[in-house]
Amino acid sequence: MSASFLPKSIAQLTESTSIALAQSIQREAITTPLNSEPIATTYVRQGSGNTPILLIHGFDSSVFEFRRLLPLLATENETWAVDLLGFGFTERVAGLPFSARAIESHLYYFWKTLISQPVVLVGASMGGAAAIDFTLNYPEAVKKLVLIDSAGFAISSNKGKFLIPPLGYLATSFLRNPKIRQRISVNAYFDRKLASSDAQICAALHLEMPKWNEALIAFTKSGGYGGFGEKLSQIQQQTLILWGRQDRILGTADAEKFARAIANSQLIWIPDCGHVPHLEKPQITAQHILGFTANI
Repeated sequence: MSASFLPKSIAQLTESTSIALAQSIQREAITTPLNSEPIATTYVRQGSGNTPILLIHGFDSSVFEFRRLLPLLATENETWAVDLLGFGFTERVAGLPFSARAIESHLYYFWKTLISQPVVLVGASMGGAAAIDFTLNYPEAVKKLVLIDSAGFAISSNKGKFLIPPLGYLATSFLRNPKIRQRISVNAYFDRKLASSDAQICAALHLEMPKWNEALIAFTKSGGYGGFGEKLSQIQQQTLILWGRQDRILGTADAEKFARAIANSQLIWIPDCGHVPHLEKPQITAQHILGFTANI
């Protein structure tokens, strides 16, 4: 039985990992300085262990992004995944500033409310940029950092600030198109067969949530996440960089740049893998992350 706030189309899921994650999703009212009322925040928690792992999804995504990785990590560690403010199934309260700064604040109060101890922070794609931002601003909350095909090195053009109505709604209508989403999904994998019908459902479920398009437009207009540049040298935490060797979404050049910019870091290439190692090669990805956390 899945949570009542999830879309009814969740019943169309067919893969066991997708169904299991849907049954694990919870919501918690998180009090933040962003709003007078708490924000209903969606998350998954599995496993137990000394140092929690916290998983951060990418752009226009949700906790379903970790349906294959999370249960593998939870065999040895307490493992969390959370829907960032403005994304996934977390409540999109009218009037909230859906920006990088607001995401950072919401994530901090989620961490403080439910976890409240240093974590191994794992960010994928845009979630990597969110994880870097959180680590720089709340270093006491992060024991170690893992970046999976991460955004956040290159400087953003910030063209999104020009997305005024009706252009913003046209852009989100474009992203809502099933053929467009399937094309993006296919490009994210090295093995294109993994862009299955179940994967497409997982990637689109959150589009049915109220105010999906308004929040996405607001986040894009805010500028999202730019490049962190010289700030990367301020990261003191030991950092593991995992990167799909055949990443067609972000390419591969930034992997080496991150490794050079973050002093205490290690880069591991995932062979025969695209932009989403946590979905395409979950066993290998979990093995590297668990090995990274073993000595904490």
